[in-house]
Amino acid sequence: MAQPFLLHTYPNGLRLITVPMHDTGTVTVQIMVGTGSRYETPEINGISHFLEHMMFKGTTKRPGAMDISHELDSIGAEYNAFTHKEYTGYYAKSSADHFEQILDVVTDIFLNSKLVPEEVEKERGVIIQEINMYLDSPRHHVGNLFEEAMFTDSSLGWDIAGPKEVIAKLPTDQLPEYFRTHYFAENTIVGVAGKIDPVKVKETVWQYFSEMRRGERHNFLPYQIKQTEKRVKIFNKATDQTHLIVGVPGYGLNDERRHAANVLGIVLGAGMSSRLFTEVREKRGLAYYVSGGASCYSDVGDFTVSAGVENVKLVEALTVIMEQLKRLRNEPVSEAEVRKAKDFMRGHMLLGLETSDAFTSYYTDQLLYREKIVTPEEAIVNWGKVTVAEMQAVANDLLRPERLNLALVGPFQPDDQTIYSSLKL
Repeated sequence: MAQPFLLHTYPNGLRLITVPMHDTGTVTVQIMVGTGSRYETPEINGISHFLEHMMFKGTTKRPGAMDISHELDSIGAEYNAFTHKEYTGYYAKSSADHFEQILDVVTDIFLNSKLVPEEVEKERGVIIQEINMYLDSPRHHVGNLFEEAMFTDSSLGWDIAGPKEVIAKLPTDQLPEYFRTHYFAENTIVGVAGKIDPVKVKETVWQYFSEMRRGERHNFLPYQIKQTEKRVKIFNKATDQTHLIVGVPGYGLNDERRHAANVLGIVLGAGMSSRLFTEVREKRGLAYYVSGGASCYSDVGDFTVSAGVENVKLVEALTVIMEQLKRLRNEPVSEAEVRKAKDFMRGHMLLGLETSDAFTSYYTDQLLYREKIVTPEEAIVNWGKVTVAEMQAVANDLLRPERLNLALVGPFQPDDQTIYSSLKL
């Protein structure tokens, strides 16, 4: 099943997690740093993402972006970076014989990027166009709107890319300052998975990071749910389909109730035989896509339903979705549905952990914020222990009318009362 992992902490606080995989010919190197848009202030919202872009613009050893991309393309590597609300990651994946080369490149990017002012100005325009692209994509935009509604009193509700007006005016000197504040050894994790020798990896990684400076982590305020009435955000846009997300705050990564919430979410909206897919699409033809489930940040999460529905059938679709949420809260889930959901989760996890990059992400994502790393085997055991009674308790705790949030993008006015009146939980 899953591969064993090895965790090592170096003298400067840098952590290394390795996952040897003997049945693969690839290797993935991923470097994670514990900062993202949740660590920002309104004046610099989007800087984590901006900095991630700039890290590919050149180092002393590889002066330009093309030097980096040409070297990695020349060995057929896959590479990229990503910004989350709570972390930022940089990675490359290649054939196992190129391990030292991709480690050299990714480490060089992470430690030695030059952040040249001229490149900052060029990339500023690129990021503004990226934001425009997201705004033009209703399915993406509705996700940002939903978190803005639910986490309205927290930086969790802010867009990772930031507002265009902030990006347009962000001072160039803020980028190296932000780098110095958050990119240090104790706040960094190196993950390596694939066809590797863990001992050699440990020695090689230390050669690169032995002089990385230490620092002090900046903690955000833990999120506290204070919502006392439903919230609705409607973005009026001429679309052929209305995209919506409706849901409530959920549990964080270290809350044991998340296991029951995960199983509950599978019953509700995972797969083409789920309750939502059956009722919304198969029986009524109200949506092309509809799904639901639970997800987590470090200290809070969500329990949501997403759908794309025909404009004229929005209220009908919302009514059916609300009926399914009420059913979940008011009626115990059958033992047969619970067994099916657990088997679904087990199979889905095993299928998703067949590659070196999947294992690297699985472990590094956890290491930053979980109190204890949960192996795939342990996760399956945790799901297996969930009872119908626990799921019922979680449904009653989560699905409270006063904690309901709705975001939608479509040809509707923000004060449309037919939409508000259909949100009855």
